[in-house]
Amino acid sequence: MVEKSALREFVKDYPLTDYDRKKSDDLLLARFLSLSKTAQSSTILLYYGIGKEPDTARLLEPLTALGIHVALPHCISPGQMEARQYLGAERLIPNFYGIPEPDESCPIVKKKDLSLILVPALCCDERGYRLGHGGGYYDRYLADFQGLTMALCRKKLLLPLIPTEPHDQPVDIIVTENRCLSFS
Repeated sequence: MVEKSALREFVKDYPLTDYDRKKSDDLLLARFLSLSKTAQSSTILLYYGIGKEPDTARLLEPLTALGIHVALPHCISPGQMEARQYLGAERLIPNFYGIPEPDESCPIVKKKDLSLILVPALCCDERGYRLGHGGGYYDRYLADFQGLTMALCRKKLLLPLIPTEPHDQPVDIIVTENRCLSFS
């Protein structure tokens, strides 16, 4: 879809200084960690933030310190992923996009065992939809997921409306630096 591609390029080029990114990340990650829905989760699938996405790698240690099991996506083929348990930075390898993911020795975490999935988002809208990188990995994975989904979204990138297609999966909660929007 042309509209999505243009929006994706706009967001990727959105000016964000290192200082502004760190300040935004600090607020986003602290808000995410302070949510009762996060603390009540037994197993969370995180994504490993790249580019201008929030630096979600900073969540790995705090979540494991809380006794929460953490999984990361592992690409198994184009457009397909599985969740694998995070067992430390030394067990992460770059996938074919260069994104760190658990190696093959890390156990697979079944989708039914995930309580919460933190879904990557370049931007979100006020209906709960998000714009990803365009590979469709998460929309496919979320299609039959029964647990809670959240997205971190910089408040400047929370838009009234983003283009959607029938296969797009909205999230239950969007976390910004200063508020949470719930759609479930």
